[in-house]
Amino acid sequence: MAEGRVRAKTKVTKVKEPKERHIYPPILQRARDMRHPLTPAEAKVWARVRNNQLGFKVRRQHPIDRFIADFYVASARLVIEIDGDSHASPDQADYDAARTEWLCQRGYRVIRFTNEDVHRRLDGVIAAMSQACSSDTPNEQVKRSACA
Repeated sequence: MAEGRVRAKTKVTKVKEPKERHIYPPILQRARDMRHPLTPAEAKVWARVRNNQLGFKVRRQHPIDRFIADFYVASARLVIEIDGDSHASPDQADYDAARTEWLCQRGYRVIRFTNEDVHRRLDGVIAAMSQACSSDTPNEQVKRSACA
């Protein structure tokens, strides 16, 4: 550099990428409203996965298009559903199957657990979630996987 000349410092600003998808505002508000209070089963799972305890960032009541996932791990594109008694009805089961199919077609993986699984076998549920997050293959079948 020539003597007496001072290099001007330039500030490098990072350009924000536009969001890929727009979440319909009522869905986003519903997801926010559903974050409190948690069901007892969701509270048990959340206590074990929050703050990267699973080794992955887990979001709860996360909107994906028109659906709201109980838990979502973005880095693994993994949707985790905790199903209560209302999911046993035939109409709800059909809705859940259609929703799972829609998510799978878009590259998400879905695993489901019942409230009973969470209350009786929490360690097993957490282990299955961890295994699902760690798998490299998007459609790899994991325990209780709905996308097989």
